[in-house]
Amino acid sequence: MGVTCVSQMPVAEGKSVQQTVELLTRKLEMLGAEKQGTFCVDCETYHTAASTLGSQGQAGKLMYVMHNSEYPLSCFALFENGPCLIADTNFDVLMVKLKGFFQSAKASKIETRGTRYQYCDFLVKVGTVTMGPSARGISVEVEYGPCVVASDCWNLLLEFLQSFLGSHTPGAPTVFGNRHDAVYGPADTMIQYMDLFNKIRKQQQVPVAGIR
Repeated sequence: MGVTCVSQMPVAEGKSVQQTVELLTRKLEMLGAEKQGTFCVDCETYHTAASTLGSQGQAGKLMYVMHNSEYPLSCFALFENGPCLIADTNFDVLMVKLKGFFQSAKASKIETRGTRYQYCDFLVKVGTVTMGPSARGISVEVEYGPCVVASDCWNLLLEFLQSFLGSHTPGAPTVFGNRHDAVYGPADTMIQYMDLFNKIRKQQQVPVAGIR
């Protein structure tokens, strides 16, 4: 895999989530991008069981258990402000056995699904983010395959993002700053998705005006 940037695309004013996704994919196809199947990234939130917190009024920790169709044999467990554990898919079974320590938060599952596009050395994934039956936002993931060090290719990634996101082009992901010259890995992508999902969850708590 290469270096990846994950961002949110705002819903166009007067359009639905699905209509905005169609506008975006049409732009990609006009650039010459070709469809390469589908993708899915999901996330379920677990919180520390009350029985483990004691009587000191400690705040519970959150853990996010995530899957990515690009890595079908892996499961990612991310702690809030902490490390990312990469395990095999049996980790989901283990979480059931750890219910005395971590409990699944109600109605916490959030996922993004959509189409993969290949354009030269770029892999682009445009997805609809859903919680339950409702569409909540749009995710855009762009991966530049030939490079594994973010600082070496961010300007190239940025230029490509601007070609179809225009004024909604994101800034450099936080994980790039934390690992400026380090080799980029799958965990860095999952951290970006965790941040995106948490951002979308928070946006649902306040009304958001459309964009022009």
